[in-house]
Formats: sequence, C-alpha cells, structure tokens
Amino acid sequence: MYRKIELVLLILLLIGLAAVSRHLEKQTLSEKVDTKEKVVVVDCGHGGDDPGKVGINDVLEKDINLQIGKRVKKKLEKKGYEVIMTREKDETLAEKSSSNKKIQDMKARVAMINETAPSIAISIHQNSYQGESVHGAQIFYYSHSTDGEEAAKIMQEAFLSADPDNTRQAKANDTYYLLKRTEVPTIIVECGFLSNRKEAELLAGEEYQKKVAKAIVSGVEKYLSSKTIGK
Repeated sequence: MYRKIELVLLILLLIGLAAVSRHLEKQTLSEKVDTKEKVVVVDCGHGGDDPGKVGINDVLEKDINLQIGKRVKKKLEKKGYEVIMTREKDETLAEKSSSNKKIQDMKARVAMINETAPSIAISIHQNSYQGESVHGAQIFYYSHSTDGEEAAKIMQEAFLSADPDNTRQAKANDTYYLLKRTEVPTIIVECGFLSNRKEAELLAGEEYQKKVAKAIVSGVEKYLSSKTIGK
C-alpha cells in the first residue's frame, strides 16, 4: 500500500519537474528572442579622412552624424536596448594602407551590420543640394525590402516631431551600397540639408540634435513594436 503511494507521489513529482522544466525552457527562449529584438546598430556615416558633406556654415557632416548617433545610443540604452555603433569617434573603418578607403570603409560597415544581425540598422547622414532652399529630413530604404520600407515610413513620420512642416516622404533606392548589401532592415536617415543655412545651423546645435535623436529613437521603438505585435 505504502509502496503504491510512494510510486504515485514519485510519478507526480516527475510530472511536476517536467512541467517546470518546459516552463523554464520557454521563458529562456522568450528572453533570448526579446534580447535579440532589442539589438540596434547605429551607423554614423563618414569619419576620419572622409568629412561627408560640408555645410554652408562650414560644419562637417561626419561630426554631426557622430553627435546625433551618440545621443541616439544613449537614449536607446536607457530604454533597455543594446546599441552597437559602427564608430564612436572620428575615424574611418578602412585600413590606413587601403588603396580605396571609401570602398573598404563601406564594406566594413556592412560586414559589422551583417555579423551583428540586429533587428534594425540606422545609418545617420546629412543631405546637401545645389539650391539653398531645399530642406527637410528624408529616410531612404532598399527598394526590394518590405521591412525596410515599413521602417522608413515609420521613421519619416516620427521626424515630424522635430520638424512638423516637413513634407518629404520616405524614398526607395536600389543603388546605395549599404542598403543593397545589408541582410537586415536598414534605413538611411538624412536628417536635413547642410546646404540650407537655417537647417545647417539647427543641425549643428545641441537642442535640434536632441529633437532629431528623440525622433530616431521613437521611430525605432514604433517599428520594433510593430514587428513584435505582428508575431
């Protein structure tokens, strides 16, 4: 009689342990997925010998890109995201001995993004045009990426918080190397035109950079939330 009771209790204990094990396994997998979904690459365009665009007020694109990128990193990390920067100082990713630093730099950025495999990669840039009147942030995505298109449209809308009068729309592109070669949703965020005096002054200033960084973070959050909800 006692042996039967002990056997029943043993069976119940084993069933209980198995259930707990399954629960812990699911929880661990869930935590891994959640962690992966919170990885973001922030690519600050240009750097080192490559200044990017030179503003009408002589500011350098590479400097503004890095300043905004650092603000984005700080804000995302406060929200629990893991942020990987392609550069955190004024440097190129190309070797000094490289015969074509621009190409090697771009390849290094793409390799870093693909190896990291984040949920999204944000490449921060500043625009320029022949005419000074042209202005406004614009987001670019790879023509053949539906996720990229979704992310770009969400980011474009998010930028209205920084500039409510901006009428530009997210734009498809099938020639930009970074967009073509990356294996994750990647968007290029052109924060404004350095050829426009008013916008160049704003982009060089701390207050507007904070607004831009806040808009980028908002866009990232909204995009990643939409992907999580859709699962």
